[in-house]
Amino acid sequence: MILHKDQLNTQYDVIIVGAGAAGLSAAIQANDTGACPVIFESMPGVKGNSIKASAGMNASQTKFQQAQGIEDSHSLFYEETLAGGNRTNDVELLSYFVEESPKAVDWLDSMDITLSSLTTTGGMSVKRTHRPSDGSAIGGYLMKGLMRIVEERGIPLFISAEVIRLSTSEDTNLINGAYVAIDRQGENLVRAGAVVIATGGFGSNYKKIEEVAPDLVKLITTNHEGSLGSGIDMVKAVGGSIRDLDQIQIHPTVHQRSRFLLTEAIRGEGAILISLSGKRFVNEMDRRDVVSHAIINCPEQKAFLIFDEQLKERVPAVGFYESKDMVLKGETLYGLADQIGVPKEVLAATISEWNQAVACGSDDLFERTTAMEHPIQTGSFYAIEVAPGIHHTMGGVRINTRSEVIDEDGRKISGLYAAGETCGGLHGENRIGGNAIAETIVFGRQAGKQAAEYVQKSAGDYGFLI
Repeated sequence: MILHKDQLNTQYDVIIVGAGAAGLSAAIQANDTGACPVIFESMPGVKGNSIKASAGMNASQTKFQQAQGIEDSHSLFYEETLAGGNRTNDVELLSYFVEESPKAVDWLDSMDITLSSLTTTGGMSVKRTHRPSDGSAIGGYLMKGLMRIVEERGIPLFISAEVIRLSTSEDTNLINGAYVAIDRQGENLVRAGAVVIATGGFGSNYKKIEEVAPDLVKLITTNHEGSLGSGIDMVKAVGGSIRDLDQIQIHPTVHQRSRFLLTEAIRGEGAILISLSGKRFVNEMDRRDVVSHAIINCPEQKAFLIFDEQLKERVPAVGFYESKDMVLKGETLYGLADQIGVPKEVLAATISEWNQAVACGSDDLFERTTAMEHPIQTGSFYAIEVAPGIHHTMGGVRINTRSEVIDEDGRKISGLYAAGETCGGLHGENRIGGNAIAETIVFGRQAGKQAAEYVQKSAGDYGFLI
């Protein structure tokens, strides 16, 4: 529940820094484990990148897959994520992530946050991306559900509450609280037995991006304005190890004027990409980095997503994009070609060729093997102009499978945990679509659980556990 600054206590069991999906999951799990957490969110509302998530949440061997006859395995999920990251992923984090993924789906479902609709994202060979039952974007639905649970549990949440720095004991490196400024007024030392950092990445901090990946500063970002890397800086200031900051993912389908990321479910439900020549140029269901660079290599460095009326019905997000004037429409393919300025005959031939590939289940041009169940043949026809944008910072705080922050010597920092995009290592050099939300829930829960248990064990020594 959102509180006023006058309601701030001087001590809590666990401080959660950040109110995205990772932070809210950590707070709920800490509460359910028996601790009294508090959430500090620097923005004037509960926003974050989580609320903007569109594709879904990846998980393997779930009850929803089994109910729909989808054969999947943890080993396949592991291997495809490892391949997606160019085999540079932290394998211990990845193993834990995969094994816990169905439990995370069940945990959400137990709180009536049900992700029963399944689709495919780039780099995945089976339908393991879980969405709300109506197929809508996951972000708003998930965050609304998590906030409902926070309210029901009575977990205190302060907005416009910036954590300036962490507090440590004088004789040890033990984390014992944080300095917080609420409404930009002064600094309050709030004591706690443990702190969970869940502030997200730094995808809106162009100064930091220029330091680690200068070639990307020319791109727009899909990140919200609070994605500045503050949590990473806080951890670094107390000796935490930071890894892979130069690994920044660009997403291929970003509407440049609005900066909206187009849900991967559009391609997952059968859309294709064409250049201004009117032709396909890539396997649309390949990894995000591959598709992004293919678009950048087009002469115009942009492309169009092409789909039909039936796909629009399967992906409710398209209606939202229409409301934002992002979608171009033609009653016929020729009419659509006029709208987007591509050769009519070429577009018609491209669609015909694609539909033949769908019919025979074989894409000879680009070897696409997934999301080929539906031809593009039912008018009206639609297009959305897209180009790559900065999307996810895969580097960050080094943690172990217990979500404990690790220092430069490989030792855990007592009382300090982290989860979500703040952390590095899980995704390696490239993140698979649908794995970010899964990461926030899996490691958010783990951080909350471990922080609560740590406080319970150390309550006698340090005086915590309200």
